[in-house]
Amino acid sequence: MTDMRFLDLPARLLMSLLFLVSGYGKLSQNAGTQAYMQLHGVPGLLSVPAAAWELVAGLSLLLGLWIRPLAILLAGWCVLTAVIFHTAFTDQNQLMNFLKNMTMAGGFLLIARARPSAFSVDAWRLARRPVPLRPASTALRGDGSWG
Repeated sequence: MTDMRFLDLPARLLMSLLFLVSGYGKLSQNAGTQAYMQLHGVPGLLSVPAAAWELVAGLSLLLGLWIRPLAILLAGWCVLTAVIFHTAFTDQNQLMNFLKNMTMAGGFLLIARARPSAFSVDAWRLARRPVPLRPASTALRGDGSWG
């Protein structure tokens, strides 16, 4: 089977863009973000922590840092935001945003089950981890040899 892990980097880049752009937008248009959140019953004060989470998560996703726990958290984030903000299914835009969030959640669950790619901080950290030496066996084998 061909190793397709080279696709991890462009996949993470494309998926991280949503969070980086969204987090930046929440900060740069904070008054509008607060009003939108309050319209859906979410305290407007959570706009800055939400923006910070999206920026940190987007950057971590891009770099491939803590990818498994991050992917699980982002899957939950996508489902949560879909359920809170995008359930007006009579509005075609809201339906599409709901489906987009659910699709992203599924993609994050797939990322969570994959091993770190060669193009990630996680893989770099794993490669630098010292390999423990196994002690030489001193047991006598059944054939009378040591080993």
